[in-house]
Amino acid sequence: MTRTVPVVVTHLEQAVRPAGAPHPAAPRDRAIRRVDAPLAARTAEHFYRAVGALWHWRDRLVWSAAQWDAALHAPGVSLWVATAGAEEIGYVELAPLGDAMEIRYFGLVPTAMGRGHGRWLLEQAIAIAWATGPSRVILNTCTLDGPAALPNYLARGFVIVREEHQLRELPA
Repeated sequence: MTRTVPVVVTHLEQAVRPAGAPHPAAPRDRAIRRVDAPLAARTAEHFYRAVGALWHWRDRLVWSAAQWDAALHAPGVSLWVATAGAEEIGYVELAPLGDAMEIRYFGLVPTAMGRGHGRWLLEQAIAIAWATGPSRVILNTCTLDGPAALPNYLARGFVIVREEHQLRELPA
């Protein structure tokens, strides 16, 4: 059984690299590491499910292993996992899109939310994205995402470039 809900998808961009250090300093207990093939696809699938469950991420739930491999092992795509101590707290998936670098997926696992990790992880994602040399960094969010998502993006210098109004089917 499903229900139809209105959703606003907000597309954002950063057309100018933020001033400051190329990679903001991490608090002592936090780190971010790149995950490469052959582990990137399985790791992305794990985080997509762990992070996206609360926010109704559904597009990739039906993907085969081959589809995950194709998406995550494509040229220019990179996957990053954030940790706080021994705990994996979130991830970032970056992908080139024309002259831009897209923060395609970004999020924290439920146990990491509300602990100040989102700002730090987004700053790391932005720095890594700009380091690839794009003309701009882009991302999108929607009204199904966490309530802190859009304010975090705006506070880090993203600007809204357009909004789309959609109807989505969600579990009842």
